[in-house]
Amino acid sequence: MRACLENWRAEVRGQSSHVPRVILAEDDEELRRLLAGTLRQDGYEVVEASSGSELLEILADQLLHPGSVAGFELVITDIRMPGASGLQALETLRGWDWGTPLMVITAFGDENAHQEAARIGVAAVFDKPFDLDKFRAAVQSLLPMPR
Repeated sequence: MRACLENWRAEVRGQSSHVPRVILAEDDEELRRLLAGTLRQDGYEVVEASSGSELLEILADQLLHPGSVAGFELVITDIRMPGASGLQALETLRGWDWGTPLMVITAFGDENAHQEAARIGVAAVFDKPFDLDKFRAAVQSLLPMPR
């Protein structure tokens, strides 16, 4: 599976017109719309999920039907959501040998949550409320800017 993802990434990087895809899981609809809208304005394609369970469903479908949709180059998730928590979802992704960069947003950014995120391999953790420009900069550091 890892080789398949790496081949896909190499293919995507070779496409000059490629629009980077982000999946954003956040149960707060207002915040999810704000973040998704901001990322879309920056030129990213964004797929939204309202729970950790929905996030896993979308990503599992991508694994089961790899040619049906383009993959995601960044996963952004809230920690506390209905169904599976964001950290549980990310732990599952790592169990699937998913190598996509991960970002976490949380209103409950205690030290344990930060340590667990670091253990899973999360690239950035944002404690709510956070600076939207810093969030955008973190996304841009993990993904190429759309052309």
